[in-house]
Amino acid sequence: MAQPREKSTRQSQNHADTSAAPPAPRFALGWAALVYALSTLSLGYPALAGKFLVNPHSDQYIAGYAFREFAASTLRTTGHFPLWNPYLFGGMPYIAAMHGDIFYPTFLLRMIMPTDVAMTWGFIIHIFLAGLFTYVFLRGLGYGFYGALVGGLAYMMSGQIASSVSPGHDGKLFVSALFPLALLMLYRGIREGKNWSWGGFALVVGLSILSPHPQLLQYMLLTSGAYALFLAFTTLDGIKLPRGVAIRRLGLALLAVIVGLAVGAVQYLPVREYVKWSPRAGGLADYRIATSYAWPPEELLNAYLPQFSGILNGYWGRNGIHLHSEYVGVVVLVLAGAAFIGLRSDSRRKHIIFWSAALVVSLLWSLGSATPFYQIPYAIIPGTKYFRAPATIFFVGTLAIALLACVGTERFLGRRVTRKYLIGWLIGGGAIALLASTGALTSFAESFASDRQLDLVQANKGALFAGAWRSFAFVALVAALGLATLQEKVSIRATAWILAALVTIDLWTVERIYWMFSPPAKVLYASDPIVDMLKAETQPIRVLPFTVRATPQPDPFLNGDALMTHRIRNVLGYHGNQLGRYAAAPGELTNDLTGTNSQENRLLSPNVLALTNTKYFLTNIPELPFIGNTTLAKGPVRNATGDTVYLYRLNAENPYSWVTPIAVKAPDEQVLATVINPRFDGARSAIASSSARDYNDGEALRSGQGTNRPERARPRRILTNGLRELLSGLDCVRRRKTGSHRTG
Repeated sequence: MAQPREKSTRQSQNHADTSAAPPAPRFALGWAALVYALSTLSLGYPALAGKFLVNPHSDQYIAGYAFREFAASTLRTTGHFPLWNPYLFGGMPYIAAMHGDIFYPTFLLRMIMPTDVAMTWGFIIHIFLAGLFTYVFLRGLGYGFYGALVGGLAYMMSGQIASSVSPGHDGKLFVSALFPLALLMLYRGIREGKNWSWGGFALVVGLSILSPHPQLLQYMLLTSGAYALFLAFTTLDGIKLPRGVAIRRLGLALLAVIVGLAVGAVQYLPVREYVKWSPRAGGLADYRIATSYAWPPEELLNAYLPQFSGILNGYWGRNGIHLHSEYVGVVVLVLAGAAFIGLRSDSRRKHIIFWSAALVVSLLWSLGSATPFYQIPYAIIPGTKYFRAPATIFFVGTLAIALLACVGTERFLGRRVTRKYLIGWLIGGGAIALLASTGALTSFAESFASDRQLDLVQANKGALFAGAWRSFAFVALVAALGLATLQEKVSIRATAWILAALVTIDLWTVERIYWMFSPPAKVLYASDPIVDMLKAETQPIRVLPFTVRATPQPDPFLNGDALMTHRIRNVLGYHGNQLGRYAAAPGELTNDLTGTNSQENRLLSPNVLALTNTKYFLTNIPELPFIGNTTLAKGPVRNATGDTVYLYRLNAENPYSWVTPIAVKAPDEQVLATVINPRFDGARSAIASSSARDYNDGEALRSGQGTNRPERARPRRILTNGLRELLSGLDCVRRRKTGSHRTG
C-alpha cells in the first residue's frame, strides 16, 4: 500500500525541485543517446575509416590483439573457445589465466568483423554506454533531463573513463560502463519494489565478472553494497521502508549477486583454481607493492590542470608511467561545487551526502599509502592484497562527481548559483594561471620530482603554462554564462545546452590526446622473411625474442606477443598471469626462471634452453657474442614495426618432447637449482617438487617384462612442452630406474 504513495510523493517533490528547469524534450532518451553518440564519435571517428584504436604503449597493441585473434580464430574453426595457450611462457591455461574478454558479449563482435575492428568498436560502444547508463540512473533518481544529460557527459568524457583507451584497459572500461546501470537496478528494486530489476542486477554482476577485471568488480560490488544499505535503511523522499521490507529486498539483492556469480562462473571458477599456480598466489608480496600505482597527492591537481604532471611521454611523476588521465574537467568541477548551494532545502540532499561520502572514500582509497586510510581495506577486505593500483577505484569518485555536476546544472538552471560563487572560481582559476606563468608551479613540481626527472619537469613548463590558461578560459566561460543566466540575458534552455557543450568541449580538448589510432592489424603485425621462415618449421619450436639496442617504440615482435598472431611459440612473452614459476616472488611479475632478478643468466643455460624447446633467438643486433653455439639464420630484416631484426639458430637439439627413464621428487627450493646445474641431464631424468601429488598403488606404473610400456594406468605427462609441468609441481611418479616415463 505504501509503494504508490512513495512514488507519487517522490514525483511531486522532484517536480518542485526541478520546476525552474525547462521540460524534457520529446523523445528525451533518444536525444540523450544522440548527444552521447556524437560525443563518442568526436573522439573515435577514425574508426569509421578502419583505423585500429591502439598505440605503441597499449596493452592491446603489445598483447591484447594476439589473445583475441587467437580465440576468435579458434572459435570460428572449431566451434569452441580455446582452453590452452601454447604460444607464451611454455604454455598456460587460456581461460584460467585470463586472456581478456573471452566470454563477455564483445566476443560476438569478433565473430562478425575483423578482430581489430571489433576491439576498436568495443571501446567506442562502452564509452557511449557509460554516458547513457549514467543518464538513465540520474533520471531514475528523479533529476531533470538537462542535469542528467550533463551528468552522463561528465562521466563518459572524464579522464577516468575516456582515457582508458590509451593503456588499452577494456576490462576497466566495461565495468565502469556497467556501474551506473547496477546502481539503477538497485534503486528500482529496493526503493520501488520492481522485481524485474533483480534480474537486471544479476545480469550486470555476471557481465562484470566476464569483463574480466576482478579489481574493478570488487570496487563495484563494495559500492553497490553500501548503496543498497543506504537505500534500504534511509528515509528518502519522506518514505522509510518498513524493516521487514528493507531486509527482504536486501536479501533479493544478495540473491541477485549469487545468480550473477553463477553467470560468471565459467570465467571465475577456472581463475580461482589457477590462482595457486599464478604469480599472485598468496597475494602481493607486501604493502608497498599493493599500494604501487596509487594516485600521488601532488597529482590531485591534474583533476583541474591535466598538464601539471605531464601528459603521456611528458610525465615526470613518481609512478614512472602515466598512460591515462585524471582530468575531471574544469566546467564539471564548477558545476559539482554548485551542488552544495542550497543543499539543506534539497529533497534529495541525502543522495548528495551519500555520493559526497563515496567521493571522499574513493579519493582516500586512491591515494594508497599516502594516508593511513588504505590500511583499513588492506587489512579487512578480502581480495585487496591481490591487487595493485588502488587509484583504479576512482571511477566511483568520478560517478559521484557526475551526480554532483547533474545537481549543479539544476542549480544553474534554477538561477540559484550566486555571483560570489562564480567570482570565487574566477579568482582561484586566475591564481593558478598566474602561478604557472611565474614558474611557481614548475618549482612546486620540482620539489616532488627525482633528480632524473627534473629535465622532464622543465620540458613540461610550456605545456603547464598553456594548460593553466586553458583551464582558466573555461572557468571564465562558465562564469560568464552563469552571470548572464542570473541576469536573465540567456534563456534557461539555452543555458542548459551551452553547459552541455562546454562540458563536452572542455573534456574533449584533453581526452582526445589519449585516443591514438594506428593502421589495421594486418599492417601492424604483417609477416616478414623471418616470420615466414619460422612458420615453415615442420616441428614445434620456440623462439626467444629480446632487444639489446633500445627501439624508438615498443616492438611487439621483440617485447610482446606479435609472434603469437603467426602461431609461433615464444619462450617468454607479455602477459602478467603466466605460470608462477616465471615470477620472482609472490606478487612480482618479473622472471625467476630467467634469472632477471639475479646475477645468474638462467634462461641461457643449456638445460633451460632445452627444457623450453628453444631453437631460435630473435633480436636487433647483427652479432650475438654473448650466446655461444649460434648461427645467423636470417637477417637483417625490417619487420612490420620498422625495426631491423636478426634471427639466430641455436646449434643444439632441443626437441619439443622426449622420454626419460627416471622421474624423481626434490624439495621445491632444490628443483630450480638442480635444473640449471650443468651436470643435470634433463634427457635422462625428470625432476619435480616434492609438493607434487603421488600416484597411489592403483595408479602407479608397473614395469613390463622386456618392454617399456606400462601395464596399468598411464601417468600424466611430466615434461610436456619442456619446463611447464616439470616446474609447476604437477603429477609425477617417484624414482624408478626401470619403466617408461613418457613426455610429449
